[in-house]
Amino acid sequence: ILVNNAGLSVGADVARLTSADWDRNFDVVIKAAFLCSRAVLPTMIEARRGVILNIASVNGMFGIGEDAYSAAKAGLLNLTQNMAMRYGKNGIRVNAISPGTIRTPIWDERLARDPDVFDSLNAWYALGRVGEVEDVTNAALFLCSSEASWITGVNLPVDGGLTAGSVRMIEDLGGG
Repeated sequence: ILVNNAGLSVGADVARLTSADWDRNFDVVIKAAFLCSRAVLPTMIEARRGVILNIASVNGMFGIGEDAYSAAKAGLLNLTQNMAMRYGKNGIRVNAISPGTIRTPIWDERLARDPDVFDSLNAWYALGRVGEVEDVTNAALFLCSSEASWITGVNLPVDGGLTAGSVRMIEDLGGG
């Protein structure tokens, strides 16, 4: 089992990004996944089994800012599908998880600076909260298990309903 889970964000839009920032995002997300996958594939092909799980992001699914990060994660989703199609015949499953906002130490640092940071974020999610690390871990354990033996090439949003629609829009339009 290989889990590719890397990312960084410089938080800038295309007009303000440097080429170095763009390259760094793609090196950390796409190139690292490519290099790690390439390293394990010969062993998986020989064994005729294996699982590669790429941790992408909801940012890679639709436009919500963080331009370089989002583009790199979208590329990772495409790489997931291509590898699933190419290596399925070798018994190798390749899937992705796209987390929404997950409470990690980085978010805890931000929370220390801004105690209300989650108030607005929670309103984005159908379940009314940001995710916990365990939410992603549980999905990853399933996708890497034999219980998911007929699942390949999928992207599983673990996002509290964010990609299902806009809670805030429904409420603003009087439908909530």
